[in-house]
Amino acid sequence: MIEKKFVTEKIKEFQIQEFISEKVKNASHSHTKLKRTPLGDKIIIHTARPGMIVGRKGATIKELTEKLKNKFELENPQIEISEVEAPNLNAQIVAERIASSLERFGSQKFKGVGHRVMSDVMESGALGIEVLISGKIPGSRAKRWRFYRGYLKKCGDIAIHGVKHAKVYAQLKTGTIGIQVKIMPPDIVLPDKITILDKMREEPQKVEEEITEDKNKKEDKPKKTKKKAVKKKKKSIKKKKLKKEDNQKEKQKE
Repeated sequence: MIEKKFVTEKIKEFQIQEFISEKVKNASHSHTKLKRTPLGDKIIIHTARPGMIVGRKGATIKELTEKLKNKFELENPQIEISEVEAPNLNAQIVAERIASSLERFGSQKFKGVGHRVMSDVMESGALGIEVLISGKIPGSRAKRWRFYRGYLKKCGDIAIHGVKHAKVYAQLKTGTIGIQVKIMPPDIVLPDKITILDKMREEPQKVEEEITEDKNKKEDKPKKTKKKAVKKKKKSIKKKKLKKEDNQKEKQKE
């Protein structure tokens, strides 16, 4: 019984999210979150254009609350709107922008739309972006076009959790077109990133200084030994001279 209750609640949340995304299609909608509070159900809509959802004097948001209350039987639904700070780094907003531009201008200018979106995303600081457009573009035969720029992880934990994914569908005269966007944000920490600390840089210098000091000491030692050997030789020569002089004097006395 408890499992069924959880499943029904999750299905209801998913249906509410789909309903809001359909109603707020052209307002750069990112995602929605539902929270249970003692006062009622709290719905947070993340978007890049909050003014379009609110409307004039809050008319559109009031209509949306009434529809949610009647269709899904929500108790005192409260809608909150939070603005997305970096819309160019949000994969869902970028994919919806591509879909809306294709629906507006047609499938003949899809290459220009893809390249323009990629340049905007890379200028905002993304590490990499990939756009996949599949469908009957530009002719009657179905194809898949790939737009790629920058660095993007394809496998591993970062590709699953770090890279932002989004899938959107655009309805054209030729048929349904699928748009898939992958963005690698700039704040992601890669496992192969290496940072060199200042302390680690200073340590080898100390070692080099110690080695140079040891070398200087070793070089100084043989110099001292050479000087001692020279002094010994001079002393021995003097002694020999003195002995010769003494021998000569003794011979003269005799």
